[in-house]
Amino acid sequence: MSTIHPTAYIDPKAELGEHVEIDAFCYVGPQVRLGDGCQLAPRVTLLGPAEFGPGNVFYSGCVLGAAPQDLKYKGGPTRLVVGAENIFRELVTIHRGTEIDRQSGGATRIGNHNLFMVGVHVAHDADLGNNIIIANAVQLAGHIRLEDCVVVGGVSAMHHFVTVGRNAYVGGMTRVTHDVPPYMKVLGYDQEVRGVNIEGLRRWRFPEESIAKVKEAARLLYARRGERSPLRTTEALRAIEADGLVQDEHVRYLVDFLKRKLEVGIFGRVREHYRSDRDNDRDTFYSKGKEDCSGE
Repeated sequence: MSTIHPTAYIDPKAELGEHVEIDAFCYVGPQVRLGDGCQLAPRVTLLGPAEFGPGNVFYSGCVLGAAPQDLKYKGGPTRLVVGAENIFRELVTIHRGTEIDRQSGGATRIGNHNLFMVGVHVAHDADLGNNIIIANAVQLAGHIRLEDCVVVGGVSAMHHFVTVGRNAYVGGMTRVTHDVPPYMKVLGYDQEVRGVNIEGLRRWRFPEESIAKVKEAARLLYARRGERSPLRTTEALRAIEADGLVQDEHVRYLVDFLKRKLEVGIFGRVREHYRSDRDNDRDTFYSKGKEDCSGE
């Protein structure tokens, strides 16, 4: 049996699962599908079209499923798709996708069992995996991808179209402008690789043998001596393959990730290569303000 506070508003076109708890002054809009066992603290706003799987928990002040803050958005019925057992702490905001993004299919996607701490923002067309922890006040721009088991420290910010590889650790207050290699720790304004995320790999029960091989690969790739150029990274990848380290599935994944970044990436971002928007997609906004901003 569901529990709905009398001050909450549930649109007749919303669909609620079983055993849902909705507290005071919540708003659940049309075309919102809420899975079994979801819990809404006071003053949560869920807007559609949006789908939320079972067992999600929403703390006070969350707003999920609002229209994207993107100049190319034309007002269409894009979506937010959320999996199961995620925790959204106070004041988390997550926006729907845009019509024009072919990678996302017009949807922002969140996987399962993720923790979004206070004040996190996830922009349009983002694609987040499973078992992710995002600390307070992190800002994720549009079209980004976080793979499984990523940890992002507080007050970090990510450029649009960035990919963060699985089991990576992004330190607090880091400026992320290009793809983050899987299994690595990055930190600071220049997003410097500071070694392997050993503690994170052990928490997810990686075999010690695999951790040792990933560490050896990282030593070849990110040894702190001189400036690392793309050529030196390519040489390091060849050395990793020649040493047979790629026989380990995790080293092989790291090598494949970096090869895509070198061969396909634009500004160090693989997803940037596949972006489908054009300057004229934003013409409506700029044409309306032309007289005010042209100085004429």
